[in-house]
Amino acid sequence: MRLTVPRVVLVLVGALLLAYAFAVAPAALRPGRTDVPPDRVARAAPDAVVTADAEAVATAGPAPGLFPPDGKAFFGVMTDKGPYDFAAADRFAAAAKRQPQVMLFSAGWASAPFDRMLFDRIKARGMLPMLGWEPWDHHVDQAARKQKKLTVRQIDKLRASQPRYRLSRIVDGDFDGYLRSWAEGVKSLGYPVAIRFAHEMNGDWYPWCEKANGNRPGEYIAAWRHVHDLFERAGVTNVIWVWSPNARWSKTTANLDQLYPGDDYVDWVGTTGYYGTGTWSEYSSFDAIFGPTIAEIRTFSRRPLVVTETAATDAGGRKAQWIRETFRALPKHRDVIGLIWFEVDKELDWRIAGSPAASAAFAESVADPRYDFRWSPELLPRTELDG
Repeated sequence: MRLTVPRVVLVLVGALLLAYAFAVAPAALRPGRTDVPPDRVARAAPDAVVTADAEAVATAGPAPGLFPPDGKAFFGVMTDKGPYDFAAADRFAAAAKRQPQVMLFSAGWASAPFDRMLFDRIKARGMLPMLGWEPWDHHVDQAARKQKKLTVRQIDKLRASQPRYRLSRIVDGDFDGYLRSWAEGVKSLGYPVAIRFAHEMNGDWYPWCEKANGNRPGEYIAAWRHVHDLFERAGVTNVIWVWSPNARWSKTTANLDQLYPGDDYVDWVGTTGYYGTGTWSEYSSFDAIFGPTIAEIRTFSRRPLVVTETAATDAGGRKAQWIRETFRALPKHRDVIGLIWFEVDKELDWRIAGSPAASAAFAESVADPRYDFRWSPELLPRTELDG
């Protein structure tokens, strides 16, 4: 074969490529080489095909876990003073012999500017902060309760009559400046928080209930969506939105779907109910109190469910029994991901720490491995049900 200049060049180029393949390239993969990222070394195996998706997986690390984890459920606490004073929460945890994973506390629009400290104090104790965000002036309620001659229903009517906080005013944007200040504050936290906005809306004892305060049908959903959308426009992505009606107390209190903002606006559904008051003054099981409400909610939403407030009185001497039976019933409701205990002595003593028998029953119940896990800010809220 006759050698020509082009052929000589081709031979030389081929030789250089072979030299690189057998000497230079393997050297780049040898242990001790510090200028090559470890993830690239791992991907340089023979015959490997690296795509953009594979590279993203290799560098992203493990996916964050869910809260609560698979097969688990959380329990939480609400106290009278919340994050301002943890003494009651500490007594609750000591009685339960386990740290709760969630703390619920309240803030009323009339007197509560955003305060980062409250959220940070709960987070520092290893609990997810859940804010009960209430569009009203709670001082009206306090003043009504001081009038000793008033009945419960008279107090309800007084505190629910607050024209300043009609739903239409929320929808019309009258509180948007206040809402934006909270949206920016919550966004700055940088970790998940739950907001239970305007709870028990199916009653008539709060100014945001459609049956009170001059409100009209459809305004509750409109108000909820207005608040949610304002947060979304502000770029807030760390809120777990919790919709929480009161547990149905009669057949006339159905039609919760007419108050539901929709799964696009809600992350957790919830319900509130107590053994020992109102309709449930006589002994009533967990299923008797909550079953009809849970069944109704499941006709229009598949979001995970939280019992956002519950407790039992010992007036009939069956508080410990109710606690044990409730925690035995909960695993049957696989869509219920958590329960928050109302640890307050208010009108009736709902505390577990106030009763050795109730403390023992609660501690035995949450000793189950189902509740043995910790919340951390890195966990993502579980917003979909399995199956």
